[in-house]
Amino acid sequence: MTDQSPASLLAIAVAAARDAASVIRDAAPRRGTIVWQEKSATDFVSEVDLAAEKRIFETVRASYPDARFLAEETASQIAPDEQTSGLVFVADPLDGTTNFLHGYPAYAVSIGVLRDGILVAGVVIDIPGGEEFTATLGGGTRLNGEPCQVSAISNPQRALIGTGFPFKVHADIAPYQAQMSRVMAGVSGVRRPGAASIDLASVACGRFDAFWENILSPWDIAAGILLVREAGGIATNLQGEPCPVAHTGVIAGNAAMHGWLTATIAAEYPQ
Repeated sequence: MTDQSPASLLAIAVAAARDAASVIRDAAPRRGTIVWQEKSATDFVSEVDLAAEKRIFETVRASYPDARFLAEETASQIAPDEQTSGLVFVADPLDGTTNFLHGYPAYAVSIGVLRDGILVAGVVIDIPGGEEFTATLGGGTRLNGEPCQVSAISNPQRALIGTGFPFKVHADIAPYQAQMSRVMAGVSGVRRPGAASIDLASVACGRFDAFWENILSPWDIAAGILLVREAGGIATNLQGEPCPVAHTGVIAGNAAMHGWLTATIAAEYPQ
């Protein structure tokens, strides 16, 4: 049987993510000629996303031919009960497609690995930043091979918070604006890079003290929530329950700032 230890699964996830990152880097100089396809009015996919995802599948299947995929662009659909057995690689081949297409330097490859329903390995490669974040269950989080951890800031007035804007459903804007108003009044700054995997990695290495977004997809967060947890942080849904690998809201941060942020946005999403 092929080795399914967290370290071995991480090695394959990293190899697949690096292969996808190479596809994206090679395409970057010709971004002006890339054809955009609309998944919705403000949500895009390109040939680069599809090529990167294909490369991930090929690299993983070479070592784990029976692995299944939950991936954004080909929408490999696995029912929630099917995630609880065997190996599932949860992949976003290009997180931050809109950023990439505009040349804005915040986009990444993200791959999380579920073994019998448990997150055991994850990698996020920030392509423009040249940074590789990795984690294994019980093995901690690393940035370019060096251990990293969440911040120690507990005073909201000194905190820098990451977020993601609602952009698909207009009805989601008003509740988010109410959240944002309260958060902005209590912290030193709020940032929105536009790639949730990088946001969660930024929590894991202490650049953000916390992060929230009201709806994300499993491929946006699978790797990132493991990075946060293994770096000593907390990642939950909006109600404070352990964050599933699913379509869900996310709050992540060090213990103090996670608690503060959960309480601050609770009016729109009561416990």
